[in-house]
Amino acid sequence: MRRICVMGTGYVGLVSGACLADFGNAVVAVDIDETRVELLRSGEVPIYEPGLEELVDRNRESGRLSFSSDVAFAIQSSEIVFICVGTPSLPSGEVDMSFVHNAARTIGQYMEDFKIVVNKSTVPVGTGDEVEQIIRKVRPDADFDVVSNPEFLREGSAIDDFMHPDRVVIGAGSQRAMEAVVDVYRPLYQNDTPMVLTGIQSAEMIKYASNALLAAKISFINEIASVCEAYGADVTAVARGMGLDERIGPRNLFAGAGYGGSCFPKDVQGLAATARRGEVDAPLIEAIDTSNVRQRRRMVDKLHHLVGDFSNKTICLLGLSFKPDTDDIREAPALEMVASLIEAGATVKAYDPAAMEHSKQEHPDLICCEDPYTAAQDADAVVLMTEWNEFRNMDLPRLLDCAATNRFLDCRNIYDPHEMVRLGFEYVSVGRVSRSPGESDDTSSWMIPGRFSPIRT
Repeated sequence: MRRICVMGTGYVGLVSGACLADFGNAVVAVDIDETRVELLRSGEVPIYEPGLEELVDRNRESGRLSFSSDVAFAIQSSEIVFICVGTPSLPSGEVDMSFVHNAARTIGQYMEDFKIVVNKSTVPVGTGDEVEQIIRKVRPDADFDVVSNPEFLREGSAIDDFMHPDRVVIGAGSQRAMEAVVDVYRPLYQNDTPMVLTGIQSAEMIKYASNALLAAKISFINEIASVCEAYGADVTAVARGMGLDERIGPRNLFAGAGYGGSCFPKDVQGLAATARRGEVDAPLIEAIDTSNVRQRRRMVDKLHHLVGDFSNKTICLLGLSFKPDTDDIREAPALEMVASLIEAGATVKAYDPAAMEHSKQEHPDLICCEDPYTAAQDADAVVLMTEWNEFRNMDLPRLLDCAATNRFLDCRNIYDPHEMVRLGFEYVSVGRVSRSPGESDDTSSWMIPGRFSPIRT
């Protein structure tokens, strides 16, 4: 058992702290926000993440996980300090490192004996050196090691990602630090989870490079979808044919409205800024975010082509979060759609299982409804923006009866075009031929249903 301090009780800090406690470690999660700490002490989890509340409760009740606003005590009573604070983007695309730097100064101020400082926040390469320099400036005689241990958590499946990861990346500059952090992950090590043991700079770069490549795959398939639309090809068949090549793989080859959330946009911009700062010409990395922004705007253009002028129209949006199983609306394509519609004079009615409260705060004119059918009532078009599971099995005939027209824009390609047309919808999706009731389809008589359905991961 290791005594661990987790600095920050945001998404990464709370998930990491709860999972590390579940591994048998003694974890104190510390935050300067006393209201948040009291909320967590009372058993309330202020983050929507499947399984997190139960995990926090189990380990809090066992005594392995505690919450505190006493930063000095948390640092001094721990062997290992995990920095899990936010690293948002600045307007320039550079990463705002102020929270990480403040955490490093605080560690230097309160540490009394040997500490291992583990940076779990997503940071540019070179941050480990910065953290060391800051601590040394505050406490020149300090005995400590800095380690990089980037997180690879996907919102909506973060617990499983932590407990059953593809790999654990640990970058350290000393053997004692490396061995200590490996020991923290002993349950994973004993289960033969791959451990990438490397230097600090390489570990930092692995995180950024991984997210940039995943984001690039999304932007790439979305651009392929545009070409498919121009020539009548089906991007779902194209993606499946590509994904079966083991050199490519099926993951992140799902055309749609573009990526969002707290990671991909920020990390791609941060990597591009890191390259610029190092005077490295990286046109491919620079193009990833540009392509994604363009894809979001294409969804607005698709809807405009479907319904015409937005003024005085009523539009139903199904899904507001950037992905299912989260209430996170940061960089959500749906929110860009909402802003464009409201600015153009449309009435926007929406339903999302988790993200309506946050979305309403962002856009007070948004009308949030209790279910998809209420949201679709008298709508001039229904737009699916987030592929929540409950949307996959909706009563589509009822939805059609509720709406004022039969127009349906599927920005996530979750429905079968032939079935939608058979039900009576004028159906538009991404990278597939648009369909209207009564149109002939030469392939429908011989194509085996589902044969070219996309692989979903």
